[in-house]
Amino acid sequence: MPFALLASTFATVFLAELGDKTQLAIVSISGTSSRPGAVFAGSAVALVLASLVGAAAGGSLSSVIPTDGLQLAASAGFLIIGTRLILRSGAGDGEAAAAAADAPGENPEPPAP
Repeated sequence: MPFALLASTFATVFLAELGDKTQLAIVSISGTSSRPGAVFAGSAVALVLASLVGAAAGGSLSSVIPTDGLQLAASAGFLIIGTRLILRSGAGDGEAAAAAADAPGENPEPPAP
């Protein structure tokens, strides 16, 4: 097994997974459970299976679609998702402010004279 490929894959996935939604979900589940070992085992198996599917799909797709095309499609997908999240977060700020203004007790009306 090529050690350089193993090490670079490990480093890339490890750094990519730090602080992402998967890790936050694991922290959330572990915080509501008294069995952190079971949470670790379940999340480890899920990550291994998801990685297996990704590696198998990547190998299969690369034999049909050129690697540059796959990278371009993945880049475009991330760009679209990121743009949508940014646009939604901008729209969500106005909605959150409006909801806070309408919340009872947050902005009491001054007494009528």
